[in-house]
Amino acid sequence: MSNCVSVVLGQYGWSVTYTTRSICTLKGSTVNLSSSYTYPSGTVTSTFWFIKTFDVENYVNLRNDSDYNGRVTYHSDKTNGHTLTITDLRESDSATYKFRFITDQTGGKYFGNPGVTLSVTGLLVKVTPPTVTEGQKVTLTCSTTCTLGDNPTYVWYKNGHVTTKSTSLFLNPVSSEDAGRFSCSVEGHEDLHSVEETLTVTCEDV
Repeated sequence: MSNCVSVVLGQYGWSVTYTTRSICTLKGSTVNLSSSYTYPSGTVTSTFWFIKTFDVENYVNLRNDSDYNGRVTYHSDKTNGHTLTITDLRESDSATYKFRFITDQTGGKYFGNPGVTLSVTGLLVKVTPPTVTEGQKVTLTCSTTCTLGDNPTYVWYKNGHVTTKSTSLFLNPVSSEDAGRFSCSVEGHEDLHSVEETLTVTCEDV
């Protein structure tokens, strides 16, 4: 089954197709958003992506948006495909991105709804329970604000050194030797670490 989302913008062959409706990806990474388009006649004079508008007919080309300065590139192919690449993603980049094209025909200006919803997430280590005593069990989870695709494997670090690869880190029973600074990353993106979280283990009362 195709995962493309086709939106017909008008009659007589005007359309835009997005290859996906939504993407969740990591802060600091690079993302590609792709579309293709059709039109009945004429010549395309301008193609761009946008998230902002001044009014009904005034759309801000993402490449001219100061919030994306130096981080946006476009690529067009000969089959009316168009790809937006954004580098060094920030959580503030989370938005719905739409593709627009303009032809030399009267009224030949179109953009595709609903667009592609991009969610950018950082990584956060959650410790459950937040305070723990020797002999108890503790779970460390690498948390995100949206669901990353492809069932990612998480890499765990203790005091800056790799310890294991798993979705969560279970310590049962926990000992004072388990105490330390923990962080996580997604396998394949090991350069994008979470902030370290300190696990403190108190001694069991005798």
